[in-house]
Amino acid sequence: MVTEHNVVDGLFGVLKRHPRFASRYVAPRHVDVWLPPHYQDTPSHRFPVIYMHDGQNLFDPQTSFLGVDWGIDEALQSLTAAKRARASIVVGIWNTPQRSQEYMPQRPVELHSRARKGQKQRGRAAAGTPLSDRYLKFLLTEVKPVIDEHYRTLADRENTFMMGSSMGGLISLYAVCEYPHVVAGAGCLSTHWPARGGVVVDYLEKGLPVAGSHKLYFDYGTLTVDALYEPYQEQVDKVMRAKGYTQGKDWLTLKFEGAEHSERAWRARVHIPLEFLLGGQ
Repeated sequence: MVTEHNVVDGLFGVLKRHPRFASRYVAPRHVDVWLPPHYQDTPSHRFPVIYMHDGQNLFDPQTSFLGVDWGIDEALQSLTAAKRARASIVVGIWNTPQRSQEYMPQRPVELHSRARKGQKQRGRAAAGTPLSDRYLKFLLTEVKPVIDEHYRTLADRENTFMMGSSMGGLISLYAVCEYPHVVAGAGCLSTHWPARGGVVVDYLEKGLPVAGSHKLYFDYGTLTVDALYEPYQEQVDKVMRAKGYTQGKDWLTLKFEGAEHSERAWRARVHIPLEFLLGGQ
């Protein structure tokens, strides 16, 4: 069942909801699909797709955390009107109570546990065993085929992107690493690098694909939780350079002085990663 969800005041475009999308891998949750304003007026046109995590925070302040949404429809409408980004479809995957497990990259945790070979270490991690491999299978082998079948998408790798904040930044990057043939780029806002002791940073040295086929965006603020991120991001930037990425071309890392870890802060700058990923072509 698909329901149109047009009760958001000031919404540009159309927001459709696939309620409680069933999965073999994870618990059901809502999947929202935002269609740009001229989707209905251009029946032969196909669109890139950006898959975004924490879907309830993207369009509607009534469902968003602390009542502030990301304003994705407004940001994309402004960018496309100014010809700074391609009109695109946005798929918002709602989170669940297992958010931290679904968004925590699984392979880095497993590699770290294997390297430690300590029973106590494995025991402490067991209660929060990552479910991200199952989550990505849900997203890429269950959700994506339905989106590509029911909407006019450009389904190839070059037109498939992911974006999220905090742990959502981690899972977006992990998708590029584990499915480089499916996902062309990731927007990672306030990426929560300290998770599980920063194991994702170590994993990137082998897990990150070399430059040439992907675009990666990172940013961080300087207040609240974001104040922890700079040392980790500096290490990630070294890996990016070693893998052949060029700042400003296929990779962008930005620091926002005075920005906190919140939907309000991400709303204020989400147009930057959207333009970086969807601009040109």
